[in-house]
Amino acid sequence: MRGFCFFRCTSSRVPPDALERRTPIDARIASTITLQLRDTVTHQHIAVVDDESAITELLAHYLGEHGFRATQLHSGHALMALMPSDPPDLVLLDLGLPGEDGFAIARQLREHWRCGLVIITGRGDAVDKVVGLEVGADDYVTKPFDLRELVARIKAVLRRMPQAPVTSPAAVPAASAAEARRCMAFLGWRLDLAARRLDAPGGAEVRLTTGEFELLAALVQHPGRVLSRDFLLEQTRGREAAPFDRTIDVQIGRLRRKLEPDADNPQIIKSVRGAGYIFIPPVASVH
Repeated sequence: MRGFCFFRCTSSRVPPDALERRTPIDARIASTITLQLRDTVTHQHIAVVDDESAITELLAHYLGEHGFRATQLHSGHALMALMPSDPPDLVLLDLGLPGEDGFAIARQLREHWRCGLVIITGRGDAVDKVVGLEVGADDYVTKPFDLRELVARIKAVLRRMPQAPVTSPAAVPAASAAEARRCMAFLGWRLDLAARRLDAPGGAEVRLTTGEFELLAALVQHPGRVLSRDFLLEQTRGREAAPFDRTIDVQIGRLRRKLEPDADNPQIIKSVRGAGYIFIPPVASVH
């Protein structure tokens, strides 16, 4: 993982006697700032996977400064060994691990575990980005990048996820019957917005990535309306579309393969040329 940029925070030199000269007001301000900083600590677990120790150390240190608990890993095998015992809330995965297929690691992670996944790579080719999103990445960051932007993207992915990390499908706790829950029903499908679960007409759960769930939730809550790519990207990713950004198109394709009897002739999510997408079926709110 080479060639990314980062910024350093600089501060003025503090005179040796500065602490002795602090007034009671200074002390109260410092105490308030300390408490505010403590309140920002999330302790959410981030697994940083890269073969270069210098990179994982830098990222782990920076994430630690922003309240995250970071684990440094240097191979896909180490990541899979970590998952059962200390599952992360989110994985930062470099695709260029020597002797390993980064896309295969991402696919394995998505098939067996539920956590955020942000791919970090020097591969700027649009095809690689599409493949990364196809295998289930929640976001894809190309180098060089700014560490502040990376942390912002991590936080955006985590905000869209359930509060507690879920390690595997079998570990998903059943929601309490008394829990307030809102389900959206269409064509026999049920999308539970609280449990973040999609059930097929036969009752079987259909696995969705975080991005797929957010996209489907945005669509079913605006049935019959043409939604632009910019709107959908803002709703699901919290950012504006960059030129030639195909994130939404890729995820729409994945949703169609899961929802449509014939993904090549979609009847549920239709494209509106030059405008965006429209969710066709009527939607009912059920409990």
